[in-house]
Amino acid sequence: MQKSNNQKENFLKYLSLAPVLAVLSVSIAFSTWAVFNYFIPDLLFHPMP
Repeated sequence: MQKSNNQKENFLKYLSLAPVLAVLSVSIAFSTWAVFNYFIPDLLFHPMP
């Protein structure tokens, strides 16, 4: 029973680590940028006539 509680504590410590949070924030930012550019493309690659 104690081992299960220890695993939960270690998992919560892992989720609060800076590299994990950095990867999540960068992936969310890139995904937002990609979706934004999909719907509103840059005029450099899609020039207006």
